[in-house]
Amino acid sequence: MGAAFAIRPATSSDVPGLCRLLEQLFRLEADFEPDPERQARGLTMLFGAEPDRVRVFVAEVENRAVGMVSVQALVSTAEGGEVGLVEDLVVDAAFRGQKIGSALLAQVEAWARARGLLRLQLLADRNNAPALRFYRKHRWYPTQLVALRRAE
Repeated sequence: MGAAFAIRPATSSDVPGLCRLLEQLFRLEADFEPDPERQARGLTMLFGAEPDRVRVFVAEVENRAVGMVSVQALVSTAEGGEVGLVEDLVVDAAFRGQKIGSALLAQVEAWARARGLLRLQLLADRNNAPALRFYRKHRWYPTQLVALRRAE
């Protein structure tokens, strides 16, 4: 049996703990590298965004951040309305397998429904088989789109 956890909206005071989680995530994803200063800057920008357009949730065990996820509302011309981009779903390696990731994903989906978002989408590393199994289990499926990026 796993530890009892709680999920709540994250705040700027959570940034150090969230950066520790992002370090674990970015060690798994080939396209990114952990950089606590950069991650802290990005999180601070999220917390400064319009609160009805961005949400970061944190899972805690005994006041320690053990999981997180973020979602941002975007306008989609394909949908003719707002959609959500889910990012940074990660659970501390020591706490995986305890339904924390499922609860975080459910929290994002509930927020998106309440917000009236028409679709949710996310990117996952193609070589992260456990993550891909997790998303499939939760009825998330690959699309025909290919992610491309250009960095300056």
